[in-house]
Formats: sequence, structure tokens, C-alpha cells
Amino acid sequence: MTDEARAWYAVSSRRRELTVLAPSRATAWWAEVSAHLPGVAADGVVRVDSSSRTAGVIIPACAGAADARRLVNARLHLLHLRESTLCVHATALRCPSSGAAVMLLGGHGAGKTLVALALARRGWRPVAGDVALLDCGGAVPTLAGGTAAFVVRPYAVRRWFPELDSAEADMSQRFRVEPDSGGPLRAAVLVDVDGDPRAGEGVLERVDEHTAATVWLRSSGHLLDRVLEQGRTVLRSLEDSRAARHRHTLVRALARRLGMHAVWGAPGAIADHVERLVKEGPG
Repeated sequence: MTDEARAWYAVSSRRRELTVLAPSRATAWWAEVSAHLPGVAADGVVRVDSSSRTAGVIIPACAGAADARRLVNARLHLLHLRESTLCVHATALRCPSSGAAVMLLGGHGAGKTLVALALARRGWRPVAGDVALLDCGGAVPTLAGGTAAFVVRPYAVRRWFPELDSAEADMSQRFRVEPDSGGPLRAAVLVDVDGDPRAGEGVLERVDEHTAATVWLRSSGHLLDRVLEQGRTVLRSLEDSRAARHRHTLVRALARRLGMHAVWGAPGAIADHVERLVKEGPG
């Protein structure tokens, strides 16, 4: 890649800066990519002068926008981890009355966005669409923003919310997410939306501490568990043993300090349980 073919960019996430050296054509990517970077506002990626800068991320010439996002996110994982902030695969919202935050955890397709939509329709404020930042260095775990974009599966939304049209069902369009907002984390909920719309009131169970630590560990490594479309870089290898031990320490402490619940059922029923947990305390 020649000097004329590349450019320098500064990515600001939670007031922490990452310098990126990328193909100059990447300027056209950032508006879309930034919505998938935790804690990065729409204008959070800017082109900068190269003088006295060291690249935190080098985007190969062969990379496209998707690989650029994956590479930047892997480095953001490490940048935040150094400050005891976890990048967690979760959807997060704040209660409209108390300001307390809840994180909805679960694998791809578990129904996090469906439950978030049910809560948002009740006035809850979305804070993170797919990856949430969780500050673990203080006395109380604190939600510190996240990604603005939501992973929305239209067929699932149509099934559970048939009264909504496609525009209303798009969380990213209906509800403005402020990536740098947040609040004290009151509850962590592992969601599992059942396939039967008649699932009733659902089931709420307390998750044991060891299982909770495992959930936190897996979800906090989400940005490293990606496969690049081009090149041979293994993102998981970017987290060295020291960083991995630090993350293990954080998730074990998090599992001790904050109770986790698993909730099975329809999105509305899970939302009912979430509201009660936040109101009454996770126990």
C-alpha cells in the first residue's frame, strides 16, 4: 500500500482513542461501520494527520468494510480491557423511572432484540444494540454505552409483533441510541425467547455463580471470536495471556457481585420479569 493509498483515522470510544491506518477509501465506510463499534458516536471516526502517530490498527489493502470493523473492534476490546471495561455481547437498556440499567445476554438468535423491543415500547431507553461496554473497575458495575446498531431479524419481529410495520420494527430507526450513555447495572438477564407465541408467563431462574462467570467470559470475548474474510490474522490471538487473565479476574468478580437470572418465554413475558427484577432488585 503506497502513502497515497492510505490514510490515518482516530476512533474515539468512551473518550479512549484508537489510531487506525487504513486504505483511503475507508473514509466512505465509517458512517456505517461506526454504528457497530461500541461507544463510538456517528462522528466518532475522523481523519487525522499522520505526524507523531503510531497505528493501533493497520487495515490491509485487501480488506473491506466488514473486516475493518472486525479488526477495529478486536483492538477496542483490548483498549477497553486495559481500563477494566468489558465489551460484552449484549443488548442493554435503562429503566425510564430509576435510570438503572439491565443487560440482556444470550447467543445469536436468543431474542435479545425482541425483548429490547418489548421494553422500549414501554419507555425503556436503549443504550447498546449488540455490544455493551461494562465498567468493572469501580464499586458498582456500570453500563458505559455500546453499539448504536441493533441486529434485527425481521421475520422474528413480524412473528412476535405483527402489529408493527417494518419501519416501526427497526430498533435502530425507532429508538435513538446514545453510545456514550449508561448507568449502574441493576440486573443481568440471560434470555431465551421460546418459539411458541403462547409461551405464557415464562420461567425465571437464578443462575449459579460458576455458570454466570462462564456466560460473562464467553460474552466478553465476542469481539475476538470472529473470522476475517481476507488474510490470516486470528483475532483471538490478539489477547495475550496477561490480558486473558485480567478478563478472567473481572468476570469472576462480576459473577460474585451481580446476580444473573435466566428467563425463558415470550418477549413480553420476559420484559415483565425484567421490570420486576429492576424494581425489586436482582436478589
